[in-house]
Amino acid sequence: MDTKEILKKMTLDDKIYHLVQMTTMTYLKADGTDIVTGPNSTMKLDKEYIYDVGTLLNLVGAQTMIDAQTNFLNHSKKKIPPIFMQDVIHGHRTLYPVNLGIAASFDRQLAHDVAKMAAYEASLDGVSVAFAPMVDLVRDPRWGRVMESSGEDPYLNSEMAYATVKGFQGDMGPHNVAACVKHYAAYGAAEAGRDYNTVDMSERTLRQFYLPPYKGAVDAGVKMVMTAFNIVDGVPCSANKHLIKEILREEWGFNGVVISDYSAYEEMRDHGYCADRKECAYLAMDATSDIEMMSPCYANHLKELVSEGKITEEQIDKAVLRILDLKNDLGVLDNPYRSVNLEESKRVQVGPEHRAIARYAAEQSAVLLKNDGILPLSKDIKSVAVIGPNANTGAIHGNWPCGGKIEETITVLEGVKNIVGDRVSYAKGCNIEYDSTDESMIDEAVELASRVDAVILCLGEHQDYSGEGDSRTYIDIPDVQYKLLDKILEVNKNTAVALLAGRPLTISRLDEKAPAILDMWMPGTEGGNACANLIFGNAVPSGKITMTFPRVLGQVPIYYNAYMTGRPKLEEDDFNRVRFTSSYLDMANSPLYPFGYGLSYTDFEYSDFKLSADTMQRGDVLTASVKVKNTGKYKAKEVVQLYIRDLVGSVVRPVKELKGWEKIELDIGEEKEVKFEINEEMLKFWTKDMKFEAENGTFDVFIGKNSACHKFASFELK
Repeated sequence: MDTKEILKKMTLDDKIYHLVQMTTMTYLKADGTDIVTGPNSTMKLDKEYIYDVGTLLNLVGAQTMIDAQTNFLNHSKKKIPPIFMQDVIHGHRTLYPVNLGIAASFDRQLAHDVAKMAAYEASLDGVSVAFAPMVDLVRDPRWGRVMESSGEDPYLNSEMAYATVKGFQGDMGPHNVAACVKHYAAYGAAEAGRDYNTVDMSERTLRQFYLPPYKGAVDAGVKMVMTAFNIVDGVPCSANKHLIKEILREEWGFNGVVISDYSAYEEMRDHGYCADRKECAYLAMDATSDIEMMSPCYANHLKELVSEGKITEEQIDKAVLRILDLKNDLGVLDNPYRSVNLEESKRVQVGPEHRAIARYAAEQSAVLLKNDGILPLSKDIKSVAVIGPNANTGAIHGNWPCGGKIEETITVLEGVKNIVGDRVSYAKGCNIEYDSTDESMIDEAVELASRVDAVILCLGEHQDYSGEGDSRTYIDIPDVQYKLLDKILEVNKNTAVALLAGRPLTISRLDEKAPAILDMWMPGTEGGNACANLIFGNAVPSGKITMTFPRVLGQVPIYYNAYMTGRPKLEEDDFNRVRFTSSYLDMANSPLYPFGYGLSYTDFEYSDFKLSADTMQRGDVLTASVKVKNTGKYKAKEVVQLYIRDLVGSVVRPVKELKGWEKIELDIGEEKEVKFEINEEMLKFWTKDMKFEAENGTFDVFIGKNSACHKFASFELK
């Protein structure tokens, strides 16, 4: 369909309202009462144009979409159908693990496949745009939205962003959805880990670490970009001309739709950046932002700004045309109901095929943090107890559940029962609330633990304690959970902890006490089955953490790719104080678990690490290789990781940077040579003159199991 012809038939008012996004629920009543009493009363929208907004959000179910779209088109003057958008963050109805968990799989194909699955389910419910992937780089686990991210590394984040966009969008067929990467930019750097808080960093840090994941999504062809709530260099992202117009559009060539976050235009007044809504509208449009989500700055002030000559109608035309082109790409202009299908939705969603994908994703995402020989448990065990506040609840599927339901989520208790049947028993032990001090249930749990062969202790946080607005100053498990653990260990040493949380936790005490710790994150709809499969050896853990786990909160922010310092503490694992070095008086510098860390039920031996040459000319390729052998008793997967250190630069460089990985599967006794190609592009950084290029010099290359690997070889770029 010719979108330019559609644009020609639209009045200025039509165009302005096409830039407005409202909630779906306000369009469900045919008499329009919700419109009058809802957004019209609070946002002062013109009733004549309220049925000509361009997009709707927060869709719930196929029938809702059909009803809202029918009602909308019955009232609309121009009959241009809206598209429906939804926060399809880690699944639609069938939920896979939170994104921090998916990233821990180090599996690009898995990231693609779960997004494809979610897109299929969402499309059947009438969703055309997923507000995902969220690719904000995060270094502070206090921030609740770490559960949506891929962690602290720009390369890993970029790769996962690329794969996820491809999974959502595919060939933009009827069962694909447009992806909307968010939150542009640097939202994950909120000071003190407090949501919506200030972000302040240099242009170099922004470009070196925080922008690459968004660029990865753009390179994958993402259709939309959502701006962030925060400021960057003192300017709110919603109207940050440098970020949106200069970098995103002009430098990266993005010509898709830019949308604000919820009421973010209006909130620029609270930032103290705009005096009123009119100025908010002017600055957002001047920055080439297109859709205003749930605030009335555009609707109430763009026409006035055009009449005053501050904004041109051509600027508005370009924004509207981008939205119309997206609708055309999605096929909505030809078929307003697109691929909504009530019967197919009922058949597919949370069906066996999608449950299998979600279960596999949860198994691949889990990280074995500690194992003193406890795991895996034998499936022939005579008796086992599942204990803990996260043991018998479906509230482990993760925050941002979209259409997922707690009652459809497999609990850990159910998962264990599916393997050992009636040989399992259960006690809650304590409550999950972070401020709970109730110890009344501990004795019952201890008595049960004393008469079984093994205990699976399900600890952690409630799923609602990690997510938007869920920042925390205390990120350990509550004391009552430690009291439960201590008393159970007194009567049964054969205890494994299943940790369920949406973020890294400061669990030094847990690491010291528990014989085994399996981090399941928030594992999704099939979390209980996946947890049981891992605990009983039907699956072998292979996940690696993508955010550093601090020993104590005082180390935060802590991340592996920090800049080198002039007074490093050479033995960072040493608790002894070394005065006048960059160190703590009372704690080691090193984390509890470093980036890329994760154990297995088997052992992997690395040997014969070498480089193909000790010099590399510009434009050439150098090969780094290592032999990896499975020396244990289980067929298993290992994530072989490549890191590079630039020893001298025109600006100080990080101690290490992830530059590649390969996830391999080895049978018992099998050995494989893993090779990585190193090229000039991998050595580039933002130099002193703010040029993205590689500089001549010496580079150390590391290959190992995690970012703390020490074996290296060196080469010189000439």
